[in-house]
Amino acid sequence: MHPIRYFKPWKMWRRHDLKKAYDVVIVGGGAHGLAVAYELAKRGVRNVAVLEKNYIGAGGSGRNTTIIRANYRTPEGVAFYKESLRLYEHLAQELDYNLLFSQQGHLTLAHAERALITAQERAEVNRLLGVDSRVIYPDEIAKLCPVLDLSDRPDFPIMGALYHPPGGVIRHDAVVWAYARQADRLGIEIHQDTEVTGIDVENGRIKGVRTNRGDIAAPVVLSAVAGWTSEIARMAGVRVPIVTHPLQAFVTEPLKPFLHVILVSATLHIYISQTDRGEVLIGSEIEPYTSYSQSSTLNFLEVTAHHAVELVPILGRVRMMRAWGGLCDVTPDYSPIMGETPVEGFYLDAGWGTYGFKATPICGVTMADLIVSGQVPELIKPFALSRFWDRELVSEIAAAAVSH
Repeated sequence: MHPIRYFKPWKMWRRHDLKKAYDVVIVGGGAHGLAVAYELAKRGVRNVAVLEKNYIGAGGSGRNTTIIRANYRTPEGVAFYKESLRLYEHLAQELDYNLLFSQQGHLTLAHAERALITAQERAEVNRLLGVDSRVIYPDEIAKLCPVLDLSDRPDFPIMGALYHPPGGVIRHDAVVWAYARQADRLGIEIHQDTEVTGIDVENGRIKGVRTNRGDIAAPVVLSAVAGWTSEIARMAGVRVPIVTHPLQAFVTEPLKPFLHVILVSATLHIYISQTDRGEVLIGSEIEPYTSYSQSSTLNFLEVTAHHAVELVPILGRVRMMRAWGGLCDVTPDYSPIMGETPVEGFYLDAGWGTYGFKATPICGVTMADLIVSGQVPELIKPFALSRFWDRELVSEIAAAAVSH
């Protein structure tokens, strides 16, 4: 008989002892924090620690609804997300990992004349900046999505839609795992179960962080913690105009592929897509109250399910399987906060609301460039924290009237 051979389990990334000092500490082990770490390593900065208080991808990266698009409303937003979408299109090859990226198209439904006007405005801005986006009407919508109820029976009949062909979905956990794996291979240290409990600042400059595993000295600290941004920023003595809202979603039982486009309705505050596992993923707008609760609520399920069936009647007999919630950090102008703060060496990647996952690759590139060079990249200059007291807001609410 042949002897039994035992193989050491293969791991995506290694475990490390926490060192006393690093060149850069990244707080938050989600897609953004890992993307920045990966891009720093590509630029030769490898004495970097990514600190995650839970497990990698436990926050918004593992709870988002995977939609990728670039059809925003402001020139600043369109340019930024256009570049992120371009990077996403080649990310699987770069990270050597199947991310299940599918550019199936994105429909923002219009149920009123005013909604059609807004769609036309967005389409014009998109096209001027090189983003494929146009307004289409029920005859073309029916070809793209035959299961939609395009009759006059619904309370809010569909009059048209903003069609964004490059929009799509991507496997969120695969993105997190791929970035973590490649960052680890380049020498980045990933520390799970490591909670930041304080940030040391001396004479207006970052000195390091305190954690449940010990203190770390570092001249650069980046906060990429989404809904927990206010808490981390407060530790550094920085006030941010951010409030945290819950966002909920649910999925149905798996079905054979039938929905080959992403549906969004700002009027009904709902979005619908079908996952690679066949589940129909359905979500809504952020809850109107501020909270750190990530529980699902009966009111959300009732209202959202009702609107989903109104749009796609065949869902009426499909079983709901599970629901969940996440946290969204929302700014007054619905645009992110990226870059420097009044504390030297303390950087923010925050204020993403419900669309941070769409920005992952370009956040990695731009924040890494900023940390390495000390120069603010042109793409993120409009999203500086200082815009709130300089009165140079970037109002993106027209493209975020529904979260996705």
